[in-house]
Amino acid sequence: MKILQRLYCIFPNFIQNIFITWFNIMAYKKRYGGKYKYYKKMFFNNRNLSKEELLKIQKNRYVAFLKLTVLKSEYYKKNLLKIEDFNKIETIEKLPFLSKEILRSNVDKINTITKNKGIISKTGGTTGKSLEVLFTHDNMQERFAMLDDFRDRQGYKLGERTAWFSGKSILTSRDLKKCRYWKTDYFYRVRYYSTFHIHHHNLIYYIKDLIKFRPKFFVGFPSTMFDIAKYGINNGLQFPNGMLKAIFPTAETINKEMREVIESYFHCKMYNQYASSEGAPFIFECKYGILHLELQSGVFEVLDEYNNPSQSGRLVVTSFTSEGTPLIRYDIGDSITLEDESKSCQCGNNNPLVKEILGRIDDFIYSPEVGKINLGNVSNTLKDTKGILKFQAIQNSLSKLILKIVIDKKIYNKKIEKNFIQNWRDRIGNSMELEVQYVDDISVEQSGKFRLVKNNIKHLLNV
Repeated sequence: MKILQRLYCIFPNFIQNIFITWFNIMAYKKRYGGKYKYYKKMFFNNRNLSKEELLKIQKNRYVAFLKLTVLKSEYYKKNLLKIEDFNKIETIEKLPFLSKEILRSNVDKINTITKNKGIISKTGGTTGKSLEVLFTHDNMQERFAMLDDFRDRQGYKLGERTAWFSGKSILTSRDLKKCRYWKTDYFYRVRYYSTFHIHHHNLIYYIKDLIKFRPKFFVGFPSTMFDIAKYGINNGLQFPNGMLKAIFPTAETINKEMREVIESYFHCKMYNQYASSEGAPFIFECKYGILHLELQSGVFEVLDEYNNPSQSGRLVVTSFTSEGTPLIRYDIGDSITLEDESKSCQCGNNNPLVKEILGRIDDFIYSPEVGKINLGNVSNTLKDTKGILKFQAIQNSLSKLILKIVIDKKIYNKKIEKNFIQNWRDRIGNSMELEVQYVDDISVEQSGKFRLVKNNIKHLLNV
């Protein structure tokens, strides 16, 4: 692999694009071969099943998944067989939780297959520690079939021109000198735009190339799309109306401001979806902007701080497509709010409704004076401000908060600074020290994701 990487860096741009194309063809054989077409047809046929029918499928899949896991996983054989009726969905609360740390420490015993028989998936490690899990080939094909069925509902077809914003490290020093921040898959017609170089000095090149490339779909990190859209709006750069058919964000939580800015600038609706690189079950947004749990993909438990079922709280998942590294009552670290059970959606999807995906539980600031300030309240500190291109809140101690800010010097002024700081004071109180650092840029994580909050003191808290 290192030899291939060295050769890739030596090749001219055209050959590098061929290399990207070849790599995708090899990867897509695994994703779209085998039972992919069978699963795709199944999910298409199941689109309008009643809630009762969906619950029956969920129950049957749960029983089969638990039986298979206990048969093949050393960890679960030891921990589940001693529990009476361990494979009945009605008694799921009897099963132990699987935390990220337990998964990381016991993954070899949890795995049901070896690496040479599975497909390796690595988490980004945005919390500081990466994780490696295994998918069976069937599970990987089923997950892509489910994901493609969701996108197909919004007009997407594999092979249509797509701009992809993800954490692929694919650029060379020659690309940077030429202000070329992308590589292209010629066969599937996907252009991969680097999320590691989203600096306001570079964004003009992204916009110009997007307009030249004329994609029909956007896929990838919404924070990158948001930065591009804000730059376009602030600099009067028009994006062609009618070019895009749909935008599919991945990997990050979307807030109201991000959605409004992205949809208004690119003249296109965004369709949200929730999953994870570890293999969490899916949540999909329909054409009416309503989020639906996908009961065919797993079990979703929403729990309060006392581990009781709740309308809003932390999300614990059991995923039917994680047979390689089984996820049973996996405490994934995110939180959601469910919609009232009496409500339904006119789109025809009868899966339960989700009111809001609240995002990562551990992305918060803690004030000794006020308590937890969640991600939504952090993002809302931009209210009544202009000229702030990007910011990041970093907490390394209980008594101090660091704010890194990238500004547009033509717009930003002392009055805006005062409003921004006051917004923070309204949330954290007056006792914490607040240090503002003006910087030229804020780096993304190794995964290519941007973290709005970096809380480095969670180990000191009992919240």
